[in-house]
Amino acid sequence: MSVHVASASESDPSAWIESAAAEHPARTFLRTPEGPPVSYAQLRERTARYAAALLELGVRPGERVAVQVEKSCDAVLLYLACLRVGAAFVPINVANTLPEVEYFLQDSQPRLAVVRPQARAELAPLAQRVGVECFETLGTAGDGTLTERARRAAPAADLPRALPADALAALVYTSGTTGRSKGAMLTRGNLASNAAALARAWRFTGTDTLLHTLPLFHVHGLFAAINTVLASGAALLLLPKFEAAAVLRHLRDATVLMGVPTHYTRLLKETGLDRRSCEHVRLFVSGSAPLLPETHREFFARTAHTILERYGMTETLMNTSNPYDGERVAGSVGPPLPGVRIRVTHPDGGAPPAAADAIGTLEIKGPNVFTGYWHDADKTRQAFTADGWFRTGDLGLIDANGYVHIVGRQNDLVISGGYNVYPKEVESQLDALPGVAESAVFGVPHPDFGEGVTAAVVPQPGALLTESDILRAIGLRVARYKIPKRVLLVTELPRNAMGKVQKNALRQAYAGLYRE
Repeated sequence: MSVHVASASESDPSAWIESAAAEHPARTFLRTPEGPPVSYAQLRERTARYAAALLELGVRPGERVAVQVEKSCDAVLLYLACLRVGAAFVPINVANTLPEVEYFLQDSQPRLAVVRPQARAELAPLAQRVGVECFETLGTAGDGTLTERARRAAPAADLPRALPADALAALVYTSGTTGRSKGAMLTRGNLASNAAALARAWRFTGTDTLLHTLPLFHVHGLFAAINTVLASGAALLLLPKFEAAAVLRHLRDATVLMGVPTHYTRLLKETGLDRRSCEHVRLFVSGSAPLLPETHREFFARTAHTILERYGMTETLMNTSNPYDGERVAGSVGPPLPGVRIRVTHPDGGAPPAAADAIGTLEIKGPNVFTGYWHDADKTRQAFTADGWFRTGDLGLIDANGYVHIVGRQNDLVISGGYNVYPKEVESQLDALPGVAESAVFGVPHPDFGEGVTAAVVPQPGALLTESDILRAIGLRVARYKIPKRVLLVTELPRNAMGKVQKNALRQAYAGLYRE
């Protein structure tokens, strides 16, 4: 199999658009089940029109463009136009609440905010209040003020073919254990080097079609998927979201599917999932959360495909991958990708690296690692060791074959359905509710989501709280994926001798809460 990675500089992903359009202009870059396909030549022309619209609004290299829109062809084109202009793309989950969006806009201070047309009325005053100069809309059916600007504009000429590898390309917010989200600064070199590494590791060629079912506000769907396709001159088949029956119908049109464990457990519930339905697919990739060994086994028994697991983070993009050729070990995320180094150190942070096969803290160095947190020198300093390694906060080991195994997390991060949920952020909102004395949020095994976000709540004396009342109230404060699956009303939280809440005791006590 011949593996093609665009010949343009690996430090500049936007140059891939020019080279791909020159090498194979008629080849399809993107299509949806309903709309007409977008060729690579059309990709170059349409992103140049969006780039012209951005320039007209005063967007210049390094300035932020915050985007909270539904997944669509035009949303992909806008992201790539930002790369062509040199703007920093700031993706925002459409499920984020107004207070969350306000914080992201206030912190990132974008030149331009782009939202859904139906959200204009409530978000325009918010954007104005925090000082956003330009405000536009973008819809899913070719509608929106920014789309209209791009349609009227002449394609921007003389766009830079190469910008510095250390230039800011994206600002992606990741929650912290203190409850406030941090903006991870990803460079053009981070994006380009990682996409080139993945294209080679996963054997992408111009004959591939990636069935894209992931959200565009997440590094998995935005960078690992789109950039890898672009780097290899492949194609995207864009679905608006993951829906198991629809995915099953479209597998015949694809060669690769990237998903999270929840996607695979839901596919396994489809009676039509078998070898024949997957005969055109060469690769199934899973990440963002651990895949259970039984899911591995059942998927192989039904389809004759072994799911390839990988390991990534917002701050580092993809770090490791089980091999395309070679043993894909269930429960492991494989060896480091070329150019990426991983070491295991003692969790106390002050000792030398742990012995081989010993469990410790995973630390990473490579061209994929972000440069730091936006306007937060203290957190950036804390995130790196004195010799420049990024502290992931994950606990794991590297076996004798060089495969990385992740066994837990130093913090209490919950990964539910592939999304990161930081307990402190949810706890602060629960504790603010009338009648709540204190709370603890933790994750326990869930058959569909991998981990179920769970809350233990201690009511104030005399307060008449119910689970349904709390769930209704918290649903107005946090994004949907952060809402606990269950709220357990308890008289007290387990604590150690120092008064610290013992979440390990809660996880043990409620380990079977979501068993079918």
